[in-house]
Amino acid sequence: MRLLIVEDEQRLARSLAAGLTAEGYAVDVSHDGREGLHLASEGTYDLLILDIMLPGMNGYRVCAALRAAGHVLPILMLTAKDGEYDEAEGLDTGADDYLTKPFSYVVLLARVKALLRRHAAAGRSPVHRLGGLTVDTAARRVWREEEEVPLTAKEFAVLEQFVLRPGEVVSKAEILEHVWDFAYEGDPNIVEVYISTLRRKLGAALLVTVRGAGYRLEAGR
Repeated sequence: MRLLIVEDEQRLARSLAAGLTAEGYAVDVSHDGREGLHLASEGTYDLLILDIMLPGMNGYRVCAALRAAGHVLPILMLTAKDGEYDEAEGLDTGADDYLTKPFSYVVLLARVKALLRRHAAAGRSPVHRLGGLTVDTAARRVWREEEEVPLTAKEFAVLEQFVLRPGEVVSKAEILEHVWDFAYEGDPNIVEVYISTLRRKLGAALLVTVRGAGYRLEAGR
C-alpha cells in the first residue's frame, strides 16, 4: 500500500517515513500543503497523513479540497494543537482520525492500520482467494492451501500487487513504484530477488515471467 505524509517538520517526516517503510508500505513525503494536495489528488495513495500547520495551504484546507473533489482516501490529521475545537474542525473538513503531537509511533501505526482496514472493509473484502492461495490484505497473512506461509513486510507488499490485479501483467517498474517509492535509486533487480523468494515460499509456478513485460500471477497453479 502507498502512503503520503504531508508534514513540514522534516525530522518528524523522515522518521515516520522510515518507520512505515520498514512496515512494508511505500511512502512519499511532502513538506508543503499545496504540493501535498497536488500529490494526493493524483489518486495513487491509500492513506494520507496530514499535518495541520503547513506552508502554502494548511491541512484543514487540503482536507476540505480533497473531499470536495470526491477523494475518499483515509486521512489522519496531525497537529501540535489540542482541544475540542481543533479536533472538531479537522473532522468537519472530512478527516477520518486525529492525532495530537507529541504522539507515540506505535499509536500512529495502529491508527494507520485501523484506517486502512476500515477503508478496505467499506469498499471490498480484504480476503482474496485465488486458486489454492488465500491472501488477507488487512491482516497481511497468506495461506497456501491450508498452510499459513510467513512473509516479510516487503514480500507481502510485492505479492499484494499481483493479488489486487489477478491475471494482469505487472511490470518491474510498477512494483518498484508501489512497493518502494518514486525516489528509489537502488538496484532495480531487487524485484527479481523478491519474485524468486515468493516462488520458493508459495510455489515456483505461481508467478510467471512474461518476457519483456513483467510478471503475472497464475493462481490456478
